[in-house]
Amino acid sequence: MKTLILVRHAKSSWKNISLDDFDRPLNKRGKKDAQLMGKKLKERQVVPDLILSSPAKRARKTAKAFAKAIAFPKKKIVFNYKMYHSSTKYLFKMVRNMDDKHKTIMLFGHNLEFNDFADRLLKKNPVYNIVTSGVYCIKFNVDHWQQIQKKKGEAVFYDYPKQYATE
Repeated sequence: MKTLILVRHAKSSWKNISLDDFDRPLNKRGKKDAQLMGKKLKERQVVPDLILSSPAKRARKTAKAFAKAIAFPKKKIVFNYKMYHSSTKYLFKMVRNMDDKHKTIMLFGHNLEFNDFADRLLKKNPVYNIVTSGVYCIKFNVDHWQQIQKKKGEAVFYDYPKQYATE
C-alpha cells in the first residue's frame, strides 16, 4: 500500500504587489491555517516518510509549519524546483519514480496542478478545488510507486481549514 498526501500551500499575502510570485509569503490567516492543518494531521497520526515541496516561499513555509506540527525534521524536507509551476505529467512521473522504501509521501505545492493531479489519480469523486491549506490523502493498493496508475487511487480524506472554523 502506498499513500500520497497532497497539500496546497497556505494563504499567501498580496500586500506587496511588487514581489515576484515565487517570493510571496504567507499572510496571517495562512500561518494560522497551516498550523491548524498540521495539528489535524497529527491527530490523524499521519506521518510521512518523505516530504517534498515546491521551493516557492509560501509552499516552503507551509511545509515547515506542517513538519513542526507532526514532528517531521525540517531539515529532511526536500525542495524540488520543478514542482513550482510543474505539470501534472511531471508530478505523475516524479511520484512513480519515488523510492519504494517510502510508504507515505507528502507533497506541498500549488493549484491548478494539484487539482488536476488528484483528479487523474482518483478512481471516483473528482476534486473540484483543493483550497489553501487543503490536505488530500490518496491511497493506492500497490507495492511499488511505479505501479501507480491513473484513476486507481482511493480517496482517504480531504481536510481543509473551514471544516474546523469555530466562528
